[in-house]
Amino acid sequence: MSDPILSVHNLVGGYGKMTILNGTTFSVPQATITTIIGPNGAGKSTVFKAIFGLLKLREGKVSFAGRDVTNLSQRALLNAGVCYVPQGRNIFPELSVRHNVELGGVAAGKGLDLPKRIEAALDLFPALRRKSAQQASTLSGGEQKQLEIARSLLLEPKLVLIDEPSIGLSPLMVQQTFDILKSLRDRGVTILMIEQNARSALEISDIGIVLELGQTRMVDGAKRILNDPRIGQLFLGGAMEETAA
Repeated sequence: MSDPILSVHNLVGGYGKMTILNGTTFSVPQATITTIIGPNGAGKSTVFKAIFGLLKLREGKVSFAGRDVTNLSQRALLNAGVCYVPQGRNIFPELSVRHNVELGGVAAGKGLDLPKRIEAALDLFPALRRKSAQQASTLSGGEQKQLEIARSLLLEPKLVLIDEPSIGLSPLMVQQTFDILKSLRDRGVTILMIEQNARSALEISDIGIVLELGQTRMVDGAKRILNDPRIGQLFLGGAMEETAA
């Protein structure tokens, strides 16, 4: 496995007097898909906010590409090569699909060939290209999530944080979205994902991370976590393999 592109060490933080992260520690290898699983309240989304500078840490360190980026601003993280696709639908519904994608380049510096990047992003999403002139509000839920991912690619990120990409999607759209994430990994982009559909996400992942009560309980190959009976019973709705009657 390659060297880590992201490392978080002993993260402590929360909201007000409530502590959510209690020493969270893990590393993410470069050009992999890593999925974080755990029960509700484990701190999964909170750790994303901490990495992306949306939650000021009380203790701990976040390193990206060998650089300390702890509590860095979102603009600085975008410029460094980190992007965040949060949970839910975060589009501009009255704008066209193409204009939504173009907005991903707002933070880009001058001199970049944004038209070329827009075309490259749309090449990854045939449905978006076909509907590029339509209002974004006319897209299906799955297409809207794909639009968010496409927009995030305008800055050519090295690391994509994506929170619950399959929520509310049909099985077909989930498969299409996961196929796109695998394609990005194959192009060298690192994906760190939180996913309610833990079993399906781990099946396409290289690494699995188990969080519980803001602490890292396990970091291992995704296949090993899938086949660990303890993890199956606690977080995956039962063991992976049913015993024959």
